Amino acid sequence: MTPLKRARITRKWTLADVSARLAQFGDAVDSGNLSRVERGVQRASVPLAESLSKVFDGEITEIHILYPERFPDSGEEAA
Repeated sequence: MTPLKRARITRKWTLADVSARLAQFGDAVDSGNLSRVERGVQRASVPLAESLSKVFDGEITEIHILYPERFPDSGEEAA
């Protein structure tokens, strides 16, 4: 599980919740794109990573979002 997904699940937010919060920062990102970023299929842009860090109040940094492979899963992913 990537740090971004872990942070979202911890807060019990849906991808739509994150998308709505990003919109408050002026970033229009649909839940499909967020899902691809969260799964590591698509890389976030630097501005998106900065906005996501703000959405999560600094719980995760831009580095967590841009380079999720540097933060290996602790094996807690359920599926």
